[in-house]
Amino acid sequence: MAAIKKRNVNAAAEGAEVDRTDRAILRLLQRDASLSNVALAAKVHLSPPACLRRVERLKRLGFIDGVVARLNPQAVGAGMLVMIGVVLDRSTPESFSAFEKAAAKISGCMECHVVTGEFDYFMLIRTRDSESFNRLHAEQLLYLPGVRQVRSFMVLRNVLSTTELPLAI
Repeated sequence: MAAIKKRNVNAAAEGAEVDRTDRAILRLLQRDASLSNVALAAKVHLSPPACLRRVERLKRLGFIDGVVARLNPQAVGAGMLVMIGVVLDRSTPESFSAFEKAAAKISGCMECHVVTGEFDYFMLIRTRDSESFNRLHAEQLLYLPGVRQVRSFMVLRNVLSTTELPLAI
């Protein structure tokens, strides 16, 4: 899993004002971050220099974490999506830390979340197919430290997948 450089994610606490134009910029960039500054400026009715200043400010304040290309999973050989529920044998800071360090090294691990309820963690893993997932399960998942139980849920069909966040600012 790639590390994301953290910025000030508590911009609201510092009194950062986000107006309608800033929200429009964020909405448009979530849909298509490849928009040129000139095209973005035209859509939000600003001059290109004013638009660029706003985008840079939104980055500086931590509203924009980064800009990436979203790849087609099938085209890059990662068409199988598997959700994994993990239960640890102990709930100690040391066992959580050891698991998290090891989980970050799992091939194809896209996300890993501490959760409440029946599981301690949910992981999202992408592999080529069920055979490659079986190999990953046997060679990596079974050897994660402190794991009592691993339950795998293979995704049969994608109903909704988005990177757009609701803007409640």
